[in-house]
Amino acid sequence: MESPQINVAIDELSFSLFQRPLHPELFNIYSSRKLKTEKYEALIWVTGCTHVISVFSGDVCLSEVISSPSQPLPERGLIERFQFKGPRSHKCTLSKGVSYMTDFQVERLSANLYRQSFTDLEQFGRDRGVFVRYPELEMDGLQPFCYVDFEARKTELHVHTFAAYPDQIAMIKTQSLFDFH
Repeated sequence: MESPQINVAIDELSFSLFQRPLHPELFNIYSSRKLKTEKYEALIWVTGCTHVISVFSGDVCLSEVISSPSQPLPERGLIERFQFKGPRSHKCTLSKGVSYMTDFQVERLSANLYRQSFTDLEQFGRDRGVFVRYPELEMDGLQPFCYVDFEARKTELHVHTFAAYPDQIAMIKTQSLFDFH
């Protein structure tokens, strides 16, 4: 598999929310997880220092995507799209008892804090979630990585993601809640 594209300016990345599943052939998937509860199923894909999270409940599907500008994405089913220019929050309530909210921010780090975050999140990733690192893309002793932590509750899926870009010594942090009441 080819190395992920990480030399993209963070403010060029897009956050998209779709009310539909997305085809896996659109993405280079470096790691994946499947979750299932009584109320919903979820697919989590690490697609470089980006991710796709699709959650299915009955005939409803929501897909959260962080992608580079070169990533082909459909327009059908698109609810919202915005770029990473400052912190942002977004909420939406869909029919059939489904709601979604997310918050994200870009954090600029010192090299030491970047290294410490890598160490801490890699350790957390041994016990839970999905941690993917890309040692072949290391820059000045800093490795790009993506960590997706999740908590699957009976009617809610909580997801925290951390995507680190060594060329910018920065990290995108997201926190999302998929609620099926």
